[in-house]
Amino acid sequence: MNQAVDKLSVADFSSDQEVRWCPGCGDYAILKAIQKLMPELNRPRESQVFISGIGCSSRFPYYMETYGFHTIHGRAPSIATGVKLANPALDVWVITGDGDALSIGGNHTMHALRRNVDLNILLFNNEIYGLTKGQYSPTSKVGTRSPSTPEGSVDRPLSPCAIALGSGAPFVARTIDTEMKHLSAVVKEGHAHQGASFIEILQNCPIYNDGIFEQVKDKKIATDFRLEAEHGQPLVFGKEKDKGIRLNREKLSLEVVAVKDGADLASLLIHDQTNLAQAQLLAAMQGPDFPIAVGILYYKPVSAYVSDLGSQRLELRETRGKGDINALLQSGHTWEVK
Repeated sequence: MNQAVDKLSVADFSSDQEVRWCPGCGDYAILKAIQKLMPELNRPRESQVFISGIGCSSRFPYYMETYGFHTIHGRAPSIATGVKLANPALDVWVITGDGDALSIGGNHTMHALRRNVDLNILLFNNEIYGLTKGQYSPTSKVGTRSPSTPEGSVDRPLSPCAIALGSGAPFVARTIDTEMKHLSAVVKEGHAHQGASFIEILQNCPIYNDGIFEQVKDKKIATDFRLEAEHGQPLVFGKEKDKGIRLNREKLSLEVVAVKDGADLASLLIHDQTNLAQAQLLAAMQGPDFPIAVGILYYKPVSAYVSDLGSQRLELRETRGKGDINALLQSGHTWEVK
């Protein structure tokens, strides 16, 4: 339940710590967007907890004037789960990167989403390991040259949103670091959702992977390479909205078509964020053949883990009475050691 508070400002959520990222890093834009969004949530700072793992993005808790933990590599979702279970009234945010969440932390991320733990997971995806000096990550494109793949990576990358959908996340979205209005709107929707929200943020690393998302960020050309999915609206893109996404029913795959008149427009897919199959197709779209889809790709609320577990505990207490830890420890097969 939201608790009304005195009006707060961006400054109220900005800590006294010096922000230390490389010049031009997308983390700066994300930090400012989140600090600006916090007062709009109308929640006290004491209700906010930011938990991170290891990586450039994981410095985030230091810069938020809230509670926070800088934890260990890949384990932020597990620690965040414990925090949420201990105090369900808290807003728990997980700040992670593509390497932290999808490599060593892949198992922890998957199960937090599968359980539908009420966490706001923000995954900063720059398709590289930045903190450890530029090794390729699980999301790096084939051919990525790095200290660990000097001749170019031959690994096929995975899609963070596809992983989230496959893990059963009920809220999956994608946005861009420098698009503050879009980013804030998507994160605000994720926060309002009761359950696990997973938001991939395409983010630039100017040192080790500069310009990797330039096509979807450069305002001169982005409209041709980025599709902004809106629930109930046709999937169109392009500067003149002259291109669209249609389902090829014979191949059961998507295709890009030119939009010339009303008849063509009528054949386009209408974005339905409750349609899992459609969300999986949108999450998989990538260049050069397709635009990258941003926005809320999937949103279909289901009962959340914390509330389900709480209900189960109450039911057990009503039917079995208050537990006795000593009786539990001395029950079953026990031995007396002398």
